[in-house]
Amino acid sequence: MADELTPDNPETPEESEEQAIKQRKNGLYPGVSDELAENMRSGWADTELHDLAPIAQAAHTADRRAALSARFPGERLVIPAGNLKTRSNDTEYSFRASTEYAYLTGDQAHDGVLVLEPAEDGHRATIYLLPRSDRENGEFWLDGMGELWVGRRHSLTEAEKLLGIPAKDVRELPEALKTATGPVRAVRGHDAGIEAALTDKVTAERDEELRVYLSEARLVKDAFEVSELQKACDSTARGFEDVVKVLDKAEATSERYIEGTFFLRARVEGNDVGYGSICASGPHACTLHWVRNDGPVRSGDLLLLDAGVETTELYTADVTRTLPVNGRYTEIQRKIYDAVYEAQEAGIAAVKPGAGYRDFHDAAQRVLAEKLVEWGLVEGPAERVLELGLQRRWTLHGTGHMLGMDVHDCAAARTEAYVDCTLEPGMCLTVEPGLYFQADDLTVPEEYRGIGVRIEDDILVTEDGNRNLSAALPRRSDEVEAWMAGLKG
Repeated sequence: MADELTPDNPETPEESEEQAIKQRKNGLYPGVSDELAENMRSGWADTELHDLAPIAQAAHTADRRAALSARFPGERLVIPAGNLKTRSNDTEYSFRASTEYAYLTGDQAHDGVLVLEPAEDGHRATIYLLPRSDRENGEFWLDGMGELWVGRRHSLTEAEKLLGIPAKDVRELPEALKTATGPVRAVRGHDAGIEAALTDKVTAERDEELRVYLSEARLVKDAFEVSELQKACDSTARGFEDVVKVLDKAEATSERYIEGTFFLRARVEGNDVGYGSICASGPHACTLHWVRNDGPVRSGDLLLLDAGVETTELYTADVTRTLPVNGRYTEIQRKIYDAVYEAQEAGIAAVKPGAGYRDFHDAAQRVLAEKLVEWGLVEGPAERVLELGLQRRWTLHGTGHMLGMDVHDCAAARTEAYVDCTLEPGMCLTVEPGLYFQADDLTVPEEYRGIGVRIEDDILVTEDGNRNLSAALPRRSDEVEAWMAGLKG
């Protein structure tokens, strides 16, 4: 990684004009000669992009902003993308724009801010972004965020054409916000500088209402979002196929070979993984969020793979399959797997318009409770088990959640709008029952211990029922075995 001249970022445009470089403490060059500075100012081609068309979701983001405007008339609304976060010393984590900002703009640039200013007919939207790097003062090659270091970004004019929103220099925004009058709401937790500029203008209560509204706005997906979710599921299915093809290599290394294999598919076909992949082999499958992925992969064990591709537009899949590493379930593995499959079938059947959100969870849990009673692991009847929640020792978690730009989407929504709601066409949720028998659980027969099974699919509520967006991946145990055998040749 180059380190010759990577100064800190200037604090303000004025500081940038005065001194675009702050020397790294142990940099190899002591400074910039006047002759070099003059040389670097000239001889560069005009790279402005012309005849740009709006991004694919521009009409959808405009509709979303219009709905937001109608909900909060007469109030200034501030939605930041967020800033880069330091990973260590002077390296940053990969940036992922805040969901609220990306949902309303289609943009993913760090430091961006969407501002809706009240107007007579609603609101006037402006997107504040970093402009192209200044070549006159050397910012483009001397500043740590200069384009020579981090790559070209769109000019403000280009951004306007792509996003359909007037664009201004974000470095001017904090001062403008400090002098703003009237009620203000902001999405918190992403940009400390913006929050500081608004510190005497916002209240926690008003800001929370904005966050809740934007969460609930995503409960019903539009056509663009459904298309993105399908892309994510299709790419995820290919990633699972990739993993099956290299299970022998994973056996020779560790769960990290599985993680890396799936990540390659995600990175090539999308933006990233939507969450840390769970590549849990053997007893690790009983740890719900096993993301260390550093354990062995052994023939005869099960692999619980919970992973999802996040598309370039930031919509993620969330799919789980529990696969026999050697391609064949043992008798006890099949018994447990088939019980979970039966529970998932019941849960998926309960997903339809007009049904209660909780119905799919209740349907799946009933099947699992009945199985636990049938196997003699808990005293029945099933009604008693469910009433007391006794099945939860082995089912552990809820049977699903909303899905979208966040893997646990719409999380800030009110309870009455989420878990107590009635399902509507356009809602997308996961159905993911599981059974987990911990390796140290002395209440179950030894043959059960260390077996964890989860099956998860992404289900879209349609006008006449539901559609399984991740149906490209087999679920029934015999179909899984046949699929794996085919992939292994």
